[in-house]
Amino acid sequence: MEGTNSNKRNKHSFRMLRKGEVIRSHPDAALELNMGPQVEPTCLEKTEDISVSEDCSLLENQLRVEDFVKMQQVFESQDPRQTICMPREEFIEKMPETLGWGTKQEFGELFDKVDVARDGFIDWDRLTSFILLSLYERDERAQATVVPQWKDLVFLPGKHKDTIQKVVFLKTSSRYLTISKEGLLGVWGENLKLQEALPITSDASKLKHLWVTSLVSLENVNKIAVAFTSKEICFYDLLSKEEFPCQYKLQGLKGTPICMDYWYDPLDPKESILSFGDITGKVQGIAFTAATISLFERPANASEDEEATMTIDWPELLSGCHKCCHVLQHTLHHGDWVRQVTYNASLDAFISSTTSSTNTVVLAWREKAKRLLKMTPFNIAQGIHAFDYHSRLNLIATAGINNKVCLWNPYVVSKPVGVLWGHSASVIAVQFFAERKQLFSFSRDKVLRLWDIQHQLSIQRIACAFPKGQDYRCLFHFDESHGRLFISFNNQLALLAMKKESSKRVKSHAKGVTCVLYHSLLKQVISSDVGSTVSFWMIETGQKIKQFSGCHGNAEISTMALDANETRLLTGSTDGTVKVWDFNGYCHHSLNAGQDGLVDISQILVLKKTILVVGWERAVTVFRPQNFNQFSIQSEEWKGGTHHQDDILCAAFLPPQTLATGSYDGEIVLWNSSTENAHHVLHPDYQRQLTSKLDPEAQKLNAKRSCSAHCLAEQATQAARKVETDTEGNNAVTKLCFLEGRRNNVATGSANLVSCGASGYVRFWDIFKKELLAEFLAHAGVGSIIMSTDKQNQYLATGDPDGWLKIWNIENYCTNSTGNKITQPPTLLRSFQPHEDRISSLQMCESRGHLVIISSSADCSVCVTGLCDAPALVFGQASRWDIENYFSLPKRGTSFIESGSQEESVKIIPAFSNEESCLAPTEDFLLTEEIKDNLKSLEETNFSLKYKKRNIDKKKTCKPCYHEITQKSASTFRSLSLRSLKELPEVTQPAFLLDPDKYFKEEPEEDEPPIPELPLLSETLKAVFDEKNLFPKEILDHERQDKQLWQETSGEVKIKRNKKQL
Repeated sequence: MEGTNSNKRNKHSFRMLRKGEVIRSHPDAALELNMGPQVEPTCLEKTEDISVSEDCSLLENQLRVEDFVKMQQVFESQDPRQTICMPREEFIEKMPETLGWGTKQEFGELFDKVDVARDGFIDWDRLTSFILLSLYERDERAQATVVPQWKDLVFLPGKHKDTIQKVVFLKTSSRYLTISKEGLLGVWGENLKLQEALPITSDASKLKHLWVTSLVSLENVNKIAVAFTSKEICFYDLLSKEEFPCQYKLQGLKGTPICMDYWYDPLDPKESILSFGDITGKVQGIAFTAATISLFERPANASEDEEATMTIDWPELLSGCHKCCHVLQHTLHHGDWVRQVTYNASLDAFISSTTSSTNTVVLAWREKAKRLLKMTPFNIAQGIHAFDYHSRLNLIATAGINNKVCLWNPYVVSKPVGVLWGHSASVIAVQFFAERKQLFSFSRDKVLRLWDIQHQLSIQRIACAFPKGQDYRCLFHFDESHGRLFISFNNQLALLAMKKESSKRVKSHAKGVTCVLYHSLLKQVISSDVGSTVSFWMIETGQKIKQFSGCHGNAEISTMALDANETRLLTGSTDGTVKVWDFNGYCHHSLNAGQDGLVDISQILVLKKTILVVGWERAVTVFRPQNFNQFSIQSEEWKGGTHHQDDILCAAFLPPQTLATGSYDGEIVLWNSSTENAHHVLHPDYQRQLTSKLDPEAQKLNAKRSCSAHCLAEQATQAARKVETDTEGNNAVTKLCFLEGRRNNVATGSANLVSCGASGYVRFWDIFKKELLAEFLAHAGVGSIIMSTDKQNQYLATGDPDGWLKIWNIENYCTNSTGNKITQPPTLLRSFQPHEDRISSLQMCESRGHLVIISSSADCSVCVTGLCDAPALVFGQASRWDIENYFSLPKRGTSFIESGSQEESVKIIPAFSNEESCLAPTEDFLLTEEIKDNLKSLEETNFSLKYKKRNIDKKKTCKPCYHEITQKSASTFRSLSLRSLKELPEVTQPAFLLDPDKYFKEEPEEDEPPIPELPLLSETLKAVFDEKNLFPKEILDHERQDKQLWQETSGEVKIKRNKKQL
């Protein structure tokens, strides 16, 4: 959800509470804290936020059909004509006894709700009427907040060579029509397969000399109207045996029509209106009174051929020569191009808009029995691109050039009734989702948002892999009946199709969940959602402990992180801020990462001395906690500069000083976090070294490189140029994980970095040799994936946009470098679908010694499961669990290994070509001094941990998982050949054992001469030492004079003081 102003929050019951007040406990132990935008550190109190859990806790929402039958029997009388009325005392006494559950207090509250008139009694009719009304309101409210789930973005293959101008749906034939600027009409079936493409021509000029500007469907007469830059509107018959013959041609218009709209009365199809706006600022409408018979009257001199095109002159139409139609028009836009026009029957008015700030939107009302229009203008700052009208809500939504979506009452022109904040670029399209009372908006930066109109909040944000580039013309059309959203980019047509409504499922959050963390000290799971809510759950029981609401106002929380001590929670939001919280709901700092702008924060990385924030630009945004001396903190300069060619999406850190960042174009940049300098770039197709001006040591080492290294660098540069054309994000790196458990295996060439991204591939890297060791397709044909690994790096979990979760055994995967790239995947332990939508975050952690996987999804749920066939438990479900019972097997240390060596059955392909392979030996071990220092420090820091882990593994017992086969251990020593030892020859004893007295016998002590006494100091001192002799005579005289002057002055002061006292 996106931010709104404080007045809107107050209007919708989001109350900011005073600083320092005590937090009251919630009855169901679910504490909600409102964390709206803050200008100073504040401690916030519980709010009365309406949520799904509160609705479910109401008594009337828990009643079942069996309960209603029992209640009805209580109200029944032996005489059908008699109605039983029950007073309050009798009602609260009988109902708990009849149903067998519920308290008297709950039934008393239900009675008070039903007895609105305060009569003191209710009957069965009143009770059922209240129940039905409350259920209806609940369903309506739930429907308004339902977030639609979308399939992957699909680009429809078409034949358009120029910009697509319009998309329309023909209800009569269930077909779609698209038309492009060059005049090509595409006919699509209901299955969105292109059936045919026909050129639309005009007799006035050839196709290459004119453009098509707009298209509308005249459904009641089975025709289409096409507007041209030749100041013509042509009407084509869809039922003709020929290919769309032109039946009418309206010519002689004063300005080029660039937008059109058509309306007809479903009760009287003869009544219809064709409205259009032109480049001169005119809004004109043709009102047809006999459309089903004929749109225009046939002139007397017209040809007798019925299929011949009939030409209609605009001046004749204005003069009233055609009795079956008349013209309505106004010129209030004063020369500005009319960008959109429509006629609405409920208002009986024409609505038109321009990009001007004066008379931006004009409502032209039709007065009864008159053909004159009464106009009402709306002045909107900076103008708008588009608008839409919702007749049931009586609201006009405008797509502002100033990044705002405004909601207007047609009868109030002074100010909008609502402003929807959240877009960071100009809004170019809006359209209502009428059935759900929601609103779509699309901005220039290709971000699609869905808004809840009632609460004026963003409930969904979609940023698909739209084509890159700023110079494009966009068309937006939502087919509500089929749940299809069409977005065109120049001549490309993209489709977002809604998924079918899923069955009833348990929800952990009211909105889609964006991130999940595990707090190892508190044994709690922390989850966040797009509604700016953070929830805390007990992992051992699934119980919700507390909930923070409105952490960033109404802006979406995109990511979270914990500090090293797990005492602070950091939340990053689309409003461009990162907030630092304690676990009592107190915000200590607000980090301005977006420089007061709206940005996409994808990850927060907390290091020892810095906090790194990435996601929306090519540079790393850095904050230094030692400078946190106030509430609002500004970002500081990252010394290493910018080395990425595209936006950074993720980052990972390997102690003590290795930092890796991954970007949208597939590049992984390696940094030294201490100096903040980059030294290498990794890519699936190339690798290259970076030279920093701030690192003189790297320059010295680069000067010593052999010519073979330079040849390899040139080849990497050429490879980089080849992949520059990939602008679709197929290599985008969405997650990076260092394998810290393998840092003692550097000598064997073990993989120590794992990456995954948009193509569904998982890649294993050796960052010290700058080599891609393995890559495998984890999820095919699903797009971007995410991953997580456990602390010992034995298992890897991956999740995809379809809600599928896979668990892999990587304990012995890529542990030795063979010089060839491995493409065979590791052992797959489990593959299942715990979610119905995109998995947004994954965490692997230990609870009571058991390894569990926590996953969050856009389907509003947070799940926890195990490695084996354990069930997926959902946080928020009615029944609590004991994690010991569900995940009793396996514990940490249980091995899942295939019989036989993993490396023996691996498919191998060469990592280098024949030309490059000769260079590999010389380049393989060109480690810089910095990397050698890293290896040394890694060995030192891990020396004690290595033995500690060995002792822990010895103490733990390993139980095999059900349905799994315990196989041989794939340890390092299995390749050693063991045989009996040969008998050792006799060894002669050393001399010190044969004759110990000779070597160890103590010698007798000799008499030592006495130590002479030292003479006294007074006897040896020639003269008394005076320290004043160290200074020159001039300094000593000056000091003596100053001392004498001070004594004289102090004496005079004492005399004066004594006189005053007397």
